[in-house]
Amino acid sequence: MITSLRIGFLLFVIMVSTLLLAPLQVAGLAFDWRIRRRLPRLWHRIACRMLGIRIHVHGRLDSRRPLLLAANHASWKDILVLGALADVVFIAKNEVKTWPVFGLLARLQKSIFVVREEKRRTGDQVNEIAERMADGEIVVLFPEGTTSDGNRLLEVKSSLFGAAAAALPLAPQGVVYVQPVAIAYTRVYGLPMGRFHRPLAGWPGDVPLLPHLIGVLKAGALDVDVSFGETVEYREGDKRKQLSAAIEGRIRTMLLDHLRGRHPG
Repeated sequence: MITSLRIGFLLFVIMVSTLLLAPLQVAGLAFDWRIRRRLPRLWHRIACRMLGIRIHVHGRLDSRRPLLLAANHASWKDILVLGALADVVFIAKNEVKTWPVFGLLARLQKSIFVVREEKRRTGDQVNEIAERMADGEIVVLFPEGTTSDGNRLLEVKSSLFGAAAAALPLAPQGVVYVQPVAIAYTRVYGLPMGRFHRPLAGWPGDVPLLPHLIGVLKAGALDVDVSFGETVEYREGDKRKQLSAAIEGRIRTMLLDHLRGRHPG
């Protein structure tokens, strides 16, 4: 009974926050006000607080622009976590538009939706990403292309770094900064996350969303370690595969360090 009341209260607070902030965000999008970049960060912070997601930051977000963040992707919670830490915009697959609740939130944040199957639209999509980066927005890319179980890094797809190459002509110094980010869910109720609780960390595509969400709400206390790694400077003539390999190696090292209890400096 107490758990049900607590979950009801948490969802109520998130709903009220959404209803209060959404009209301001809609106006910000309509008139392209700067506030449209800041309001999602406030909403994500509220959501993380209500869901009991406690964020521990290691390293520092690069202050240089244009900046592309490349992060491992375990769950929808990654969106909340990164969105709570910085004014970012996400690259999402086009199907997300139609998802209940999450699709609306993604549109309100002005996410960049891509249709990977349609080659003829690739150029336009990459150009939009490049223009948003050139305008000073921090773009988040999940280069695995899908979610994992949170215990490992899947193969990183070098083709997804095409946005960095497209942004080069618009970069004032001829450099696009690509920063690796590792997101590791490490503790529940303050204790190391064992095998029983590991499903709370990841959200593979074949797991129904509602039961997973209820499990997170019931847990009420998840700790996540977010590591900002050493930035890779991408310049004209550099190879995407080399960029991809460097980013993949740095994300994997940071992720495994946290999952194994070795915290890098």
